[in-house]
Amino acid sequence: MVNNVRHRKPTPKNPPADAAHDAEDVVWGKTPSGEVFRVPTTHDVLTALFHPAYPKSHLDMVNLTLLAAQIVLFAVLPRQIARIFFLCYFAFWRAAYDAGLGWVLTKQSKKRWMVKEITRRGWLDADRRPRVRQWIRDQLVGKMGKDYEFDELPLEYNTWLLFRQAVDIVLVNDFLAYTLFAFTCFRVPTGLAFPIHVFRWVAGIILILFNFWVKKEAHDVVKDYGWYWGDVFFQRGNLIFDGVFELAPHPMYSVGYVGYYGLSLIVGSYAVLFVSLATHASQFAFLILFENPHIERMYGQKKAIAKRTPLQTATKKNSAPPEDMPAVTDGETATETELETEVEETTTIIGYENVKLKASAHKQTLSTSTCASSSKILSQAPPRQKATLSQHDLLTKYFRSDLLIFKNLDLLRASDALIVLVVLYSLMLTLLVPSAPFHFFHALVWCLFHNVGLGLLLQAQSESKFLVRHYMKHYHYPATEEKGAILEAFASWKVLYNGSSLMTYVSLLGLVYRTYQVPTQWLIGDALLRHVLGALAVSLHVWASMESYEVLGVFGWFFGDFFMEEFPKNLEYSGIYRFLNNPEIMGGAAWFGLGIVSGSGLVVAVAVVRHLGYWWFLRNVENPHMQKLYGDSLRKEAGFVKVIKNVTSKLEAPRVAREVKGTFDKVYEETADVVEEFLRKSRPRFKGVVQDTKVLLQQSREKLVITRVSANNSYDASK
Repeated sequence: MVNNVRHRKPTPKNPPADAAHDAEDVVWGKTPSGEVFRVPTTHDVLTALFHPAYPKSHLDMVNLTLLAAQIVLFAVLPRQIARIFFLCYFAFWRAAYDAGLGWVLTKQSKKRWMVKEITRRGWLDADRRPRVRQWIRDQLVGKMGKDYEFDELPLEYNTWLLFRQAVDIVLVNDFLAYTLFAFTCFRVPTGLAFPIHVFRWVAGIILILFNFWVKKEAHDVVKDYGWYWGDVFFQRGNLIFDGVFELAPHPMYSVGYVGYYGLSLIVGSYAVLFVSLATHASQFAFLILFENPHIERMYGQKKAIAKRTPLQTATKKNSAPPEDMPAVTDGETATETELETEVEETTTIIGYENVKLKASAHKQTLSTSTCASSSKILSQAPPRQKATLSQHDLLTKYFRSDLLIFKNLDLLRASDALIVLVVLYSLMLTLLVPSAPFHFFHALVWCLFHNVGLGLLLQAQSESKFLVRHYMKHYHYPATEEKGAILEAFASWKVLYNGSSLMTYVSLLGLVYRTYQVPTQWLIGDALLRHVLGALAVSLHVWASMESYEVLGVFGWFFGDFFMEEFPKNLEYSGIYRFLNNPEIMGGAAWFGLGIVSGSGLVVAVAVVRHLGYWWFLRNVENPHMQKLYGDSLRKEAGFVKVIKNVTSKLEAPRVAREVKGTFDKVYEETADVVEEFLRKSRPRFKGVVQDTKVLLQQSREKLVITRVSANNSYDASK
């Protein structure tokens, strides 16, 4: 599945206007029926709409009239009435965008509805509706360049050009209506210090500029073809992911809306903030309900669940059975078990070759004839090939609906029942013990145990197979079950890791419950803002965890590669991992978010400790293991870091930073030279002073007299 949308960049680049007919720069398109055509040059909406040198169609004039009407109404309407009007007006255009365009595009994506509807009505048929066709032709020819031929291009392309003019009306009016609504809500918040006001304006301007930069970079990548969902009508190349699309998932819909929050900071209005949140949520609904399904239909489909494809896994030489040993099959007979003798044998497991297991002393014996006949049968039986493993086979072997937080909960499973009991005990402590320091210590212990304690255990497993060797040493496993120790060790690890992870959250919530105070005045001060920011941080935590699990699966979530070597060692950066090497670190957002909501330093302290503990885990446990396992296939920079470096390399800031660094280096070197010269010249004097001091101490040793005065003497101690 493709994880980025609104990114349909053709393999060849668009030609410049003066080289449109150059054969090397021509961009070709293909309709669903298979017709191939040359794609003419198009212009972005701002240039086509506001540049006076470009001709305007009738639809452009309607668009400009609507924009001018908004500005006039903003100037003449009273502020209170204007606020209500522009809120409703913006809601109308936002609904037209997310609901209207989403519905139309979905029907076009599934059934080519727009093209069929225009064909049914005959709008582009010279015989049925000549006047309508001529009007549409005039609108499109006037806006396009000299390389556009209306009569020679397919119906799908002309339908797309007509559709994008309607999209321009929706997008531009939606943006202006929101901006004017925000201006009607402008106020200067009271009760805030002057530095806070400066921060609001600076942060708001930075977010708005960043928003414009993201939109511009995205348009430079996808061009008008992707900006107006051209692939719903025709194809023009494969998906290529680069530029700003390596910065964040769905940058057009995620970081591409931070300008809304920047404007909310500047106007200082909670109403604008909540409208911005609702707008952003509706845009994500558009993404989930239309864009993602269309991408799956257009560029690929989801893989079948538990696809049974054979896996090519490398096996070690010493793991192969001897030639004279019969092959182990799925249906092992009792005769094979009964032929075992009471000896100390070595069972070989991949990665655990030097651990000896003792065979059971309780064996059944057979008569000589039985042994002979059994050996004859085994020798005459044709050798069986080992069954080919698939991803489904491995997953069902090592994972059996394991408890994940509370998912797959089975109270008749002992481990699940015990975890539920531990959680209930923790909740009872939260209700019965009012001491905040106690709950702080409780949360801190679980946090350190989860990140450092289990980290050390996982580190030992990575370096020396400690956990599996422990089970092999202390428990018996039949020789025919060579993976028994791995299965049991991994099963115990899954229970321990999930229970510890769950208790970190439960103990933190207990601390938040004991330190949180419900605000009495929500609209005065920063109470409402703190709760909004905290909720956003918790939402970020949930989203990042879900995205990580979608990529890792149950195998990666429980660190399966620390235990099992049967799974293929292929490393892919997909989903959220395209942008971040360790997206799990965003899981700490919920901890800091709850600290903001509660306003407690204790919660923030636990969040900091948790963050530092996870950083230690990454540096000392996970990263070394990944380096050992995957080697050079590990990338050095994530997509986010790559984009930031590319941007900063184009700015003037690096040159200034180098000059400042050079200045500090020069000052440091000069200071070091002066200090060294001072020490060099002063060393003889220091040696002389030290020598004189030693001589004086030796000469005065005999002159030192310690006088002890009795407490019962008659002398006056004050004299």
